Amino acid sequence: MLIIDSYAVAVGLCFITMLCWGSWANTLKLAGKDWPFPLYYWDYSIGLVLTSAVLGLTMGSMGSEGRGFLADLAQADGAMLRSAFIGGVVFNVANLLVVAAVDVAGLAVAFPVAIGLALVIGVVVNYVQTPLGDPLLLFGGVGLVVAAILVDARAYSRLPSARGATARGLVLSVLAGVLMGFFYRFVAASMVSTFRSPEAGRLTPYTAMFVFTLGVFLSNFLWNSFFMYRPVSGSRSTYGEYFSKGSPGLHLIGILGGLIWCFGMTMSLIAAEQAGFAISYGLGQGATMVAAAWGVFIWKEFKDAPEGTGRLLGAMFGLFIVGLGMIIAARLV
Repeated sequence: MLIIDSYAVAVGLCFITMLCWGSWANTLKLAGKDWPFPLYYWDYSIGLVLTSAVLGLTMGSMGSEGRGFLADLAQADGAMLRSAFIGGVVFNVANLLVVAAVDVAGLAVAFPVAIGLALVIGVVVNYVQTPLGDPLLLFGGVGLVVAAILVDARAYSRLPSARGATARGLVLSVLAGVLMGFFYRFVAASMVSTFRSPEAGRLTPYTAMFVFTLGVFLSNFLWNSFFMYRPVSGSRSTYGEYFSKGSPGLHLIGILGGLIWCFGMTMSLIAAEQAGFAISYGLGQGATMVAAAWGVFIWKEFKDAPEGTGRLLGAMFGLFIVGLGMIIAARLV
C-alpha cells in the first residue's frame, strides 16, 4: 500500500484534507434549494463508499510494503471493524446536522461553529490517546481557533437575514460540532500503529476508511430517514422523490460531494502515522477557514452585512491562520 515517510509530506496531505473538507459542501449549494438535502445526502453517502473502495483497491493495494487492502480486510478483528464502523455512524449524524445547519444558516456560520468546535474536541481527545507534539503550541493554536469561532458567530449575528435563523442554525452547528469531535477517535482506535509492520487484527488506513464509509451508508437508513420525514427546513421528502425527481446530474453532484470528502479523509489517515492523530485531525479541520472563504467570497453570504463586519471576518481568518500555524509547529519542536 502507499505509505509516506516525511512529516512535510504528511502536512501537505493534511492541507489536501483541509481543502477537501472545506469544499465538499459547495456541491450541496450547486444542487440547489429545490433538491432537498436528505435526498442529496443519499448520493453523497454512495460517493463515500465508492471512493473508499476505489482508493483501497488502488492506493491501498499497490507496492510490496504494508498489508494490501483485501488481505487486511480478511484478517481484521471484529472489535476493530466495529470501532471503524461506529466512527461512521457517529460521523453520519454529526454531518447530517452540519448539512442541516448549512441549509438553514449558510457555509460561513455552520462550518466555523460546527467544525471549529469539532476541532477543539477532536484535538483534545486524540492528544490524550496519542500525545504527539508540543502541548503549548498545539493547545495554544486550538485556543486561537476558539477565538475565531466566537468572532465568526458575532459577524454572522449582524446579518439582517440571520435574525430568524441564528438560534436554530447555531444550535444545529453546536450539536454537530460536539458529535463531530469524537468520530475520528473511533477510526483511529481501529488502526495499526506502524503501517509497514501492521499488527494482526488491526486495520490499515484504507481498510479503516472503507469500513467507516459502510457505517455512514448503512446508518443513513436511520439518521437520514429521520431528516427526510422530519426536516429542519422546507417540506418532507420521500424515497419515491429520490428516483422520480432526481436527474442524473443531481445524483452526480451528490456523489462528487462524497468523493471530495472521502479523498480528504483518506489523506488524513495516511498522514496520521507521521503527524500524529491530533495534528492530522486538527489540520484537516482547518476546513473551517476554507468553507468560510467559500461562503464569504464566492457565495456572498455577507453581502448585506452592516459596516464593520468585514473587520470581524478579517480577524476571524487571521486567528484561524495563526492557530493552524501553531498546530503545524507543534510537531516540529
